[in-house]
Amino acid sequence: MKYTYRTQGVCSSSLEFEIEEGLIHGVAFEGGCDGNLKAVGKLVEGRSAKEIISVLDGNLCGDKPTSCADQLAKALRAALDREAEEA
Repeated sequence: MKYTYRTQGVCSSSLEFEIEEGLIHGVAFEGGCDGNLKAVGKLVEGRSAKEIISVLDGNLCGDKPTSCADQLAKALRAALDREAEEA
């Protein structure tokens, strides 16, 4: 299923991704640090959403209380929660 998540407290404004059978595909951020966020997308491609949540959750950017990677973890958690509710 394809998801769009509006980020908060970071330079990127939103992100999109798909989860198929618990695996992440096609992560794309709108705005933010282009090269770094493309790298994040490549690093998480095909990996378990649960694993990536555990790795990225709580990652901070400078003095901000979150980061784009942390926002991805939040988005993945919300998507998994939504899938569980719909099941």
